[in-house]
Amino acid sequence: MKRKAPAGEAMPSTTKKLRCAVYTRKSTDEGLEKEFNTLDAQREACEAYVASQRAEGWTLVRDRYDDGGFSGGTLERPALKRLLADIEQDLVDVIVVYKIDGLSRSLIDFAKLVETMEAHGVTFVSVTQSFNTTTSMGRLTLNILLSFAQFEREVIGERIRDKVAASKARGMWMGGKVPLGYDVANRKLVVNEPEAARVHRVFELFVETGSGVETVHRLQAEGVTSKSGKLLDKGDVYKALNLRTYIGEVTHKANIYRGEHQAIVPRDLWDRAHAILQVSPRSRAAQNRQHAPALLKGLIFGIDGRAMSPTHAVKNGRRYCYYVAQRVLKADTVVDDTIVRRVSAAQIEGAVISQVRALLRQPEIVVGTWLAARREAPGLTEREVRDALHRLDPLWEELFPAEQARVVRALVERVVVGPAGADIRLRVEGLAGLVRDLGTIAPEALRTAA
Repeated sequence: MKRKAPAGEAMPSTTKKLRCAVYTRKSTDEGLEKEFNTLDAQREACEAYVASQRAEGWTLVRDRYDDGGFSGGTLERPALKRLLADIEQDLVDVIVVYKIDGLSRSLIDFAKLVETMEAHGVTFVSVTQSFNTTTSMGRLTLNILLSFAQFEREVIGERIRDKVAASKARGMWMGGKVPLGYDVANRKLVVNEPEAARVHRVFELFVETGSGVETVHRLQAEGVTSKSGKLLDKGDVYKALNLRTYIGEVTHKANIYRGEHQAIVPRDLWDRAHAILQVSPRSRAAQNRQHAPALLKGLIFGIDGRAMSPTHAVKNGRRYCYYVAQRVLKADTVVDDTIVRRVSAAQIEGAVISQVRALLRQPEIVVGTWLAARREAPGLTEREVRDALHRLDPLWEELFPAEQARVVRALVERVVVGPAGADIRLRVEGLAGLVRDLGTIAPEALRTAA
């Protein structure tokens, strides 16, 4: 018969040494700054339990696995990840916790953990709930306890959601990212006047231009920035245009409530902006195009080297646009037959656009553009450039006039009109800059926001 080792006596050489890792967790970081906190209390109890099992060969590993401020509803915890990595390297034999929900509050997540433990021969012990996961009864007990832990977590979640819903119904701000135009004081939104002026400017420009992209260009030209100091982009603009916080309201799911905070944007300005947003991007572009400046203004010339000026005439309620030679505009100047007196804006602009769109499809142009663009964007691939240029062609008709004009001015150097036709001179080097700008002229964001 084997002799039991007296207290304080070294363990027999036949006793298998079991390396024990203590894992502690607390959902919030409240109180962790104290000299003796909740994690310390958990560790102390676990270490005492390991010491009581010394005769069975239990010894503590040196590493500490403490997760302070991490929820048990996720496995994305730094100390837990280190512990799992050590298990996979066969550095741990037993995991010791104060309570099972310290390791996980999710039955599915805990099943994954147990699967990893069993694959490496690791057992799991709770010092307040004694069981062994290597037995079927232990696993049954574990599943029952975990089910109650998960139930508790879900009940707490429901209470929190109910509290948020009730608070928002009263118009209270319930935290999160503070929107541009406001600061937080005593858990309430208060107007930040300089930022509020930026928000107001977003709505003003959008109502004025009817174009989200043109609004972005104007805002960036004026140096309008977000809270972080970054120039506003399309996403910032459309988020602002749809944020009901700016008219003094609070939203919760599909419900809208009157907020406790002060509005920044007048209701009539909000309504005008949203009336524009209700119109499809294609329709908005068509409406803007009727009142847009001439596409080739400053780019089209006669063979005498003098610029042709845009003009228009209205007949039977329909507007007809032309480019007219300077000599025609000056009645005292003799116009010879070598000078084209006027040309239809629709015809010449259509010819230029056809040339531009054909240019975007040429393989040699794609390669040249890629070589030029990668000087400023080394990671840019040829395929990305090709896809960007090809994506622009079918979307051309949806672009707003200002966007079309920007593309044309980037690619067209000069258009010379003579009796024999038009000589369209393109500049390929403009494509490199165009590729960098494609993200701001493509209308997908307009379609989404509308």
